[in-house]
Amino acid sequence: MSSITAAPTTMASDKDLAALRIRLAGKNIDPESLLATDYFNHFNEVIMLLEMIPSLPECLADAKAWSPKTYQQHFRDSVFADRDLAIEAYEKSPQQYRQPFDRIIARMDRLVVHAIREIEAVIDDPDRLALTASAASRSLQQLMDRATAIVHGRQATLGQEEIDDLMLPIDAGHPSMPGV
Repeated sequence: MSSITAAPTTMASDKDLAALRIRLAGKNIDPESLLATDYFNHFNEVIMLLEMIPSLPECLADAKAWSPKTYQQHFRDSVFADRDLAIEAYEKSPQQYRQPFDRIIARMDRLVVHAIREIEAVIDDPDRLALTASAASRSLQQLMDRATAIVHGRQATLGQEEIDDLMLPIDAGHPSMPGV
């Protein structure tokens, strides 16, 4: 269920990375991290649905139809003009970016699946529904903000506390989402 790819990162030589970075010029792929924010469109969709559920409970069916996608799968399925280049760059992304990015994405995947279960459980209680959906949306947006910083090379590493928080099982608790 996780977005983390099973394939290891391809180790690229400095010369290969320099050539790849030249090919990235003018593309919507960060030349430092070799990652693209277009991947977040997959999460923006479900975040929007979660936000709509309190006023339009029928959106729950669409949210339940959402499923995690690997970075590569997202781009294979997308109309992103540079999708093949995005996949190639991701596979060569330096571990200082790729590892924290993949961990955050895995956490986001688990959070969405858990949030949908929680929302479904409180669908008939408008107050709890609003609280649960709002907390899920906020938590996902916070994680996406951190992942976006990594994509743009602004957060190459995480502190131990941040790593520990990302590695917590989803049911162990999340400070901004009750019941998660």
